[in-house]
Amino acid sequence: MLSRTTLVDWNKRCVIIEGIAQGLLYLHKHSRLRIIHRDLKASNILLDQDMNPKISDFGLAKIFSSNDTQGSTKRVVGTYGYMAPEYASEGIYSIKSDVFSFGVLLLEILSGQRNSGFHQHEDFLNLLGYSWQLWEGGRFLELLEASIAKEIHAAEARRYINIALMCVQEHADDRPTMSNVVAMLKQRGCYSSRA
Repeated sequence: MLSRTTLVDWNKRCVIIEGIAQGLLYLHKHSRLRIIHRDLKASNILLDQDMNPKISDFGLAKIFSSNDTQGSTKRVVGTYGYMAPEYASEGIYSIKSDVFSFGVLLLEILSGQRNSGFHQHEDFLNLLGYSWQLWEGGRFLELLEASIAKEIHAAEARRYINIALMCVQEHADDRPTMSNVVAMLKQRGCYSSRA
């Protein structure tokens, strides 16, 4: 019997990363109306037989005109662990809230660990804090799941972890847009490794 991770090698993970990024870019920029998902998480990413991801469960999504950039609510709904800090604490959501969630997903894909079920490492209770500690200590390769650590070049791993950490920055203004994320992913890596 094959383990779950044996089936999801680095190239397949690249397809998943690329597909999620392209899906969010479409929702945020190319759709007739701007859509903010507000509950992007691993269980809301469906994979078809070819491992192509589909973003699902739009029950909490908000639709904006193309001119609107953010909204607010008094009733915060969604999944903790994937929520941007400004949304969890103040009810403010924007396309940058989805970018934060994408960053969490990217860290999960790279590490093979769930943010919500993360086992405490040193002083950190979640995957984000642990990832930042490894990054700042220059030990970012320790974040990678063992099955892909052998398949991915150190420079490529560094770039992907860097993209994820840019997406999960505390302040929304510091996070990239999905347009920027897709452009960064295209700079060698997933897009070129599939050719």
